[in-house]
Amino acid sequence: MGNPKAFLTINRKEAGYRPVHERIYDYSEVEQTLNIEDRKLQASRCMDCGVPFCHWACPLGNRQPEWQDLAYKGKWKEAYEILSSTDDFPEFTGRICPALCEKSCVLNLHEQPVTIRENEAAIVERAFAEGHIVPCPPSKRTGKRIAVIGSGPAGLACANRLNRKGHDVTVYEKDEYPGGLLRLGIPDFKLSKKVVERRIALLQAEGITFKTSVCIGRDMKAADLLARYDAVCIAIGSGTARDLQVEGRDLKGIHFALELLKQQNRINAGAAFPSRSQISAKGKRVLVIGGGDTGSDCVGTSIRQGAVHVTQIEIMPQPPVGHNPETPWPAWPNILKTSSSHEEGCERRWNLDTVRFIGEGGKVKGVEVERVEWSRSDTGGWNMRRTGEKETIAAELVLLSMGFVHPAQDLFRELKLETDRRKNLQTDARSCSSLEGVFGAGDAVNGASLVVRAIASGQAAARHIDRYVSSKNK
Repeated sequence: MGNPKAFLTINRKEAGYRPVHERIYDYSEVEQTLNIEDRKLQASRCMDCGVPFCHWACPLGNRQPEWQDLAYKGKWKEAYEILSSTDDFPEFTGRICPALCEKSCVLNLHEQPVTIRENEAAIVERAFAEGHIVPCPPSKRTGKRIAVIGSGPAGLACANRLNRKGHDVTVYEKDEYPGGLLRLGIPDFKLSKKVVERRIALLQAEGITFKTSVCIGRDMKAADLLARYDAVCIAIGSGTARDLQVEGRDLKGIHFALELLKQQNRINAGAAFPSRSQISAKGKRVLVIGGGDTGSDCVGTSIRQGAVHVTQIEIMPQPPVGHNPETPWPAWPNILKTSSSHEEGCERRWNLDTVRFIGEGGKVKGVEVERVEWSRSDTGGWNMRRTGEKETIAAELVLLSMGFVHPAQDLFRELKLETDRRKNLQTDARSCSSLEGVFGAGDAVNGASLVVRAIASGQAAARHIDRYVSSKNK
C-alpha cells in the first residue's frame, strides 16, 4: 500500500468510451484507456483492506490489493505474475467482466470503488507491451492425453492449467475459430478478436492443440474420443436459447440473438454471406426482446448496421437507479445497468410481455405486447399480473435475447451421461460426470453465467482431471 491516503485525495476516474458519433460507424473497441500515470494513481486508491471484500467477491479469488500496489509502483511484470496466478485470461475479464470485485469494494459504500477491472486490463496489456508475456511450455511431458470439448473460457482455462502440468491437451471446437462465445458471441466493439487470437496463439505456442470445425458426436463419435484419451472434459457451454412460442413465431425476420451476433463477427472476420441469408438491421425498426447483456450487444450491433430505431423490452420491472436497499453492499446490487450500446440510442421499456408477432406477406411487421405488473409474494418471490393493456410495437427485425436454458443434449445422450433437472451436465464435487474419465466445466454444468465463473470452473475441473490421470500411474 504505497499511498495510504490516496483514496481520500484521488477520485475515481474511468477511461470512458469513444465519442458516440464516431464509434457507431465501426466495430472497434468502444472503451478507451488512461495514460500510465493516471492508471497508477487509480491503482493507488486501493486501501489494502483488512478484509478484502474484492477478493471475497471474485469467483477466481483474485488478489486485487497485491497487484494494485504493484501497478501503482510501476512493477507491471510482478503485477501480471500475481494477477495471472489466479486469472488465466485477464485480458478477457478486464474487458467484459461485470466486476463483482468493484461492487464489493469498500469504497463503493461512497460510490467511488477502485477501478479494478480497468486496472486489470491495463496490467495485462502493459505486460504484453513490455514483452513479459511469452510462451512458456512445460519443461517435460507426462504422456497423459486429455481432450477438452469446447474452446470457450471454461475449456480454455481447463486446457491451459492441464498443459502447465505437462499433459498433452487437445481442444475440439465445433466452429471454425477457437474461443467459443469469446470469439463469435461477443461483439468486436466490446472484445477485439485480435485480443482473443493473441491468447490462442500463445496457448498453441505452449503446446495446446486446437482442432476446429469438429463437432463431437457428429464429425467424430464421442466413444472414439474416450478410447483415444485418458480423460475428457466437456465444456460446451449452454447454447440452447430460450424461445418464445407465441403466434407468428414462424414469420421471417425473427431471430435468436446469437444468430445476429455470430454472423456479424464472421463478416467482420472477412466471411461473405448471400444477401438472402444475411441478418441486417439496415433501414429497419428493431425490437430486442430481453434486457440482459446479450440484448445490449444486439442493440449496439443493430445501430452499427444502420437501424432506424431500436427498442429493447424486458418483462421484469425496471431496477432502481444508483442504489437498491434490497441488495446492500457488499452483495451484487440489482440496479439499472446502462451499457455503451444503450448510450448510442435505444428506447428501453419494462413490464412488457410478448403476446404475438404480427406479419405481412410472411414477414414480421410488429409485435403485440401487454403491460404486466409485479408484486412480492408472502415467500419473497414475484407474482405477475396481466393488466390487459396491449399495444403494438412496429418492427421489421425481432431479436430474441431471453437467455439460455441448457446445453445441447446430443453429446450427453450419446454417452448416456446424467443431467440435472435443468438438463445441465450432472457432476460431483470432483467435476466428474456419471461416466468415469469424463468431466465437466463451465456453463454446461452450471448453466449460463459469467465468463469469470466459467474460468473458475475450468480451473477446478483441471485440478480434478490432473489428480485423476496422475493416479493412473500409481
